[in-house]
Amino acid sequence: MSARLHTRPHPATTGGVGMRLPWWALALPTLAFAVLLALILNPADAGAGGDLALSHLVERIQQAVTHHGA
Repeated sequence: MSARLHTRPHPATTGGVGMRLPWWALALPTLAFAVLLALILNPADAGAGGDLALSHLVERIQQAVTHHGA
C-alpha cells in the first residue's frame, strides 16, 4: 500500500524576510572598500587632491599594518 504525500497549500519560502536589497546596498560598500584599499596600497595618491591630512593618516595606517605583520 502506498503512502499519501501531503502537499503544502502554499509554496515553501526560501527563508529570510522576503525582501530584496537594492543594488546599491552591495555596490556602495564594495566601492568604499576598493577605494580604501587603493589608498592603503598607494598612499602617494591620497595627497594628489591636496588633502595632506588624509595622506598622512593613510601612511600611518599602512605603517601600522606592515609593522604589525612583521
